[in-house]
Amino acid sequence: MNRHRTKASSPARGEAPGRVRIIGGRLRGSRLAVPVLPGLRPTPDRVRETVFNWLMGRLEGERVLDLCAGTGAFALEAISRGADSAVLVERDAAQAARIRADIARLCPTAAEVVAADARYWLVDTVPVAPFGLVFIDPPYALGGREALLESLARSGWLKPAHAIYLEWPRELAAPQPRAPHRWLKRAEAGAIAYGLLALEPVAAGFFMAPCAAPEE
Repeated sequence: MNRHRTKASSPARGEAPGRVRIIGGRLRGSRLAVPVLPGLRPTPDRVRETVFNWLMGRLEGERVLDLCAGTGAFALEAISRGADSAVLVERDAAQAARIRADIARLCPTAAEVVAADARYWLVDTVPVAPFGLVFIDPPYALGGREALLESLARSGWLKPAHAIYLEWPRELAAPQPRAPHRWLKRAEAGAIAYGLLALEPVAAGFFMAPCAAPEE
């Protein structure tokens, strides 16, 4: 997600407070509203840019799942850069309504929003089709990354060749992926750490690149 329940931070240089922008693709420059909520901090532009550089060549026609969607910036960025469709799960009903309004304005047929807690939604829902890319960024105080990964391991959620984005506070140890997943890329920026998980490349035919050195 793009929301963290820790201390608030200042907006990135050149970015107006209360707004986040799509930084690449056909929707480049489009603004997404960020409500005034305690501790709400969208993932910085430079982190999203790094992540989508990692995903270059993997987005065209992809089906995306954005758990704990926050502003919806990750899923909408993916659509902007060629993903075919996205499902965004956001537990705050008012914020889910804001995301729907942004989708209606920018890409009305490409995405749907579910107002639900991702932890329970994954358990209670039967997926219509598998996803090739998943974003997991729950509020820092909420945690639950491991539980979400375990739920995604259920049959039907993931394509054989898929990638999962994770974000967590830099001061915490990185989540430990379970086989057959491995860290594909990993980096740090400011107070956050983040990375991409993928299946072992021999099994999935995915990326072969090693983990990136942490960014400072």
